[in-house]
Amino acid sequence: MSSILVVGATRGLGASITKQYAEKGWSVYGTARTQNHPDGFPDSVKWLPEVDLMKSDVGETIVSSLKDSKPLDLVVITAGIFKTESFEDGPDWDDEVRMYTTSSIAPVFIIHRLSHAGVLQKGSKVVLVSSEAGSVALRTDAEGNYAHHASKAALNMAGRLLAFDLKDKGVVVSIVHPGFMRTEMTRGVGFDQYWDQFHAVTPDEAAKSLVDWADQLDISKTGQFWAPRGPKDIGTAESVLGKDLPTPLELPW
Repeated sequence: MSSILVVGATRGLGASITKQYAEKGWSVYGTARTQNHPDGFPDSVKWLPEVDLMKSDVGETIVSSLKDSKPLDLVVITAGIFKTESFEDGPDWDDEVRMYTTSSIAPVFIIHRLSHAGVLQKGSKVVLVSSEAGSVALRTDAEGNYAHHASKAALNMAGRLLAFDLKDKGVVVSIVHPGFMRTEMTRGVGFDQYWDQFHAVTPDEAAKSLVDWADQLDISKTGQFWAPRGPKDIGTAESVLGKDLPTPLELPW
């Protein structure tokens, strides 16, 4: 039986990925920040409680919870946090630390520990859920939200470097923009006003695209940054990259 670990499995995209892989008959491990996991998930999901990406021992916590498992076929890290910032109002130190730590620091510690514990082996795949917001090339005007953009750019770099480290071990690392989604996170920062204009999709739709992407993923795409759903929801894609862009779309750093 194939196996997957979803880091950030309790809501949004992570919840949809967890449910879809469980429905496919995979052995699914999902992380939760608290001791209790939410309702509405298949009984087959194995929960790893009290996994906090703000703690320096997060990698060891996950490995300890997986001590009786076989090597994983797939790891998806989709945990994230988004707090808005503007130049006028100024950045918030604590919010920035949380965004950088969750998005780009914790994933390095998690993948490092999984690899050294033998949980990642030849043929394993890692999908790091980033955002087109982390592409420097696609930024063409003032947007604010410094830590949101920069923490995703840092994740892209971390993913690229992890791919180099893991390539000889036969482990694939894919960095992806999953699409603009209709989630409580985007609603919470006021981005629901853009849902229709930029073709936002549900977490289930985005998860289906990521499941299909992971299924066909191989070492030829390791260390690359892709939008499996293409350019439709990326406002600056055509102005920066040109017209008639393909789906899936490889994104610039």
